[in-house]
Amino acid sequence: MASFKTAIVLFFLVSLTGSSSAQLTTGFYSKSCPKLYETVKSVVHSAVQKETRMGASLLRLFFHDCFVNGCDGSLFLDDTSTFTGEKRAQPNFNSARGFEVIDDIKSAVEKVCPGVVSCADILAVTARDSVVILGGPNWDVKLGRRDARTASQAAANSSIPPPTSNLNRLISSFTAVGLSTKDMVALSGAHTIGQARCTSFRARIYNETNNLDSSLAKTRQNNCPRNSGSGDNNLAPLDLQTPTYFDNHYFINLVSKKGLLHSDQQLFNGGSADSIVKSYSDNPNSFAADFVTAMIKMGDIRPLTGSKGEIRKNCRRIN
Repeated sequence: MASFKTAIVLFFLVSLTGSSSAQLTTGFYSKSCPKLYETVKSVVHSAVQKETRMGASLLRLFFHDCFVNGCDGSLFLDDTSTFTGEKRAQPNFNSARGFEVIDDIKSAVEKVCPGVVSCADILAVTARDSVVILGGPNWDVKLGRRDARTASQAAANSSIPPPTSNLNRLISSFTAVGLSTKDMVALSGAHTIGQARCTSFRARIYNETNNLDSSLAKTRQNNCPRNSGSGDNNLAPLDLQTPTYFDNHYFINLVSKKGLLHSDQQLFNGGSADSIVKSYSDNPNSFAADFVTAMIKMGDIRPLTGSKGEIRKNCRRIN
């Protein structure tokens, strides 16, 4: 009897919390756009072959879209004379990249099924494909999102945690969108690929000593001058060991005090996330499984479904 009551309670909890994403399904376009997956993957593959870093950049776009009022493609909207988008928000300006690749994917998808697939869904598939192409885990992507008709620079500035964040700030930012501490640590593992600009880690390599490997600091200082304004856009790999391969080396680095960003090393610094980081550093399969779970959960954040929003013809502007 107790288990039956538990089931009833769980049903109501799922009904309440999952209602916004209940219409997302893995087979959403199976009839309306059967060539969607092969079309997206072809363009992503070409882009990553041309520039390996692009895989990380495309994955990051999904995070920066979903954290700002949900996974609704709002990040793609360009500024107009009457509208301010999210591209010039602090976390995105001179930083978020890969928009031209999204344009190319959208154009390719429009050729095989015009007016059917949203930019928000294209990004969700693109993020998965980027991970897989760089050696990471595969998963079935839930689809059925529609595109926002508006965006919020203010929400982008407040919702996306900066690289200076401490552990509490990171946890609260993820909790605000329904993601747990474990989800946060797993998703941070995306920093196993990609690059960061000198401005993002300058303060760490010159001012932090207790939780920073001295050899890493010296190496990074060679390409990131102390003074602001000099070498600000110089790049360094987030994962020194395997910067273009999706694996668990990011966590191995953290255990060795070799996290590049302040926010990275906060995950292994005597706090509540230490045990999760340690387990992922020891068990790549555990990390891969939890990363997939967290990506699916992130993709469920406040999607527009049904008759809400629209299916944009051009990802950069509303219809």
